[in-house]
Amino acid sequence: MNKTEIVKKALEDKKASNIEILDVSERTSLGDYFIIASCQSGVQVRACVDEVEEKMDEAGYKLHHKEGYRGGSWILMDYGDVIVHVMQQEIREFYSIERLWDNVGEVRAEDNE
Repeated sequence: MNKTEIVKKALEDKKASNIEILDVSERTSLGDYFIIASCQSGVQVRACVDEVEEKMDEAGYKLHHKEGYRGGSWILMDYGDVIVHVMQQEIREFYSIERLWDNVGEVRAEDNE
């Protein structure tokens, strides 16, 4: 399984919703893929992040940086070429970060490596 597949499955296992994988490789040097997921509470956000971190570590992918864990409303995880945003639904709706990338396509996890 590639990184995006591992992240997507871990998020699904913890019942995250509205999971989007955006190919931003042509628009930024920050990474190749942004994965964005919604949760109902801070507890669920942290549970999703813990699951992603565990599954990625098991697969040999090391987390470069993580922000927002203490607050739990929006946590960013940096895996180099894959950036993961896990946030409470109302935070996601407010910031609507997908709009920043509105001309990039959503990809399926199995479409990339």
